[in-house]
Amino acid sequence: MSPVVRIPTVLRPAMGGQNEIAVSGTTIGAILTELTTAYPAVTGQLLSEDGSLHRYLNVYVNDDDVRYLGGLDAAVAETDEVTLLPAVAGGAN
Repeated sequence: MSPVVRIPTVLRPAMGGQNEIAVSGTTIGAILTELTTAYPAVTGQLLSEDGSLHRYLNVYVNDDDVRYLGGLDAAVAETDEVTLLPAVAGGAN
């Protein structure tokens, strides 16, 4: 069994149209590196230029925000579900 990453609709075109991708990483950093290696077009949407988690991307491991679990060092188990959730801006003025 491998951790599964849930891909939001906005990123699916750059990730082969998939809504879930099984990954082999054991930390959020390793998983994001795996995804950006396989799908280079999403690199700027997942990671900042300095390699840190992009500020407008929320990442959850089983509903827990990774920013409170250690960020890129947050552990991911084989049975975990990782959700990528880009921040959405907008609204009425």
